[in-house]
Amino acid sequence: MPTYAFTTMRHLSPEQRGKLVESVTTIHQVEATAPRYFVQVVFYTVERGSMYIGGESAPDDHVWVRADIRSGRTREQKAAILQRIMRETGGILGTSPENVWVYVSDIPAEGVAEFGHVLPQPGGEEEWLASLPGSLREKLKAAS
Repeated sequence: MPTYAFTTMRHLSPEQRGKLVESVTTIHQVEATAPRYFVQVVFYTVERGSMYIGGESAPDDHVWVRADIRSGRTREQKAAILQRIMRETGGILGTSPENVWVYVSDIPAEGVAEFGHVLPQPGGEEEWLASLPGSLREKLKAAS
């Protein structure tokens, strides 16, 4: 948690994907004050004519980003996440921020299990990490 899912009609190069992964991982770490090891990114490419806006086929340069995050973030944190994703994704993909559609959805921490454990509330990451088995704890620390 969080999971950022990018959906596009254009093929993204490995370089573009890498830049998007680094971008949203850093955005979430900074703006949501969460460890990097929690951030997951998934890419979906759909065929042209599969996405619509207002009943019309969407242009190929549009991209959709669905972000499922733990609830508890402030309105200001979410606004910063939204703005940065639009701006940085547009820059990486060479499209206007207006063509980047971002949806941030809250999920209660108690409704998410990762790494074999129910996640903590935002701010409880250090205590949660300390409660994990040693090998998993070291693996996650190395990813931060």
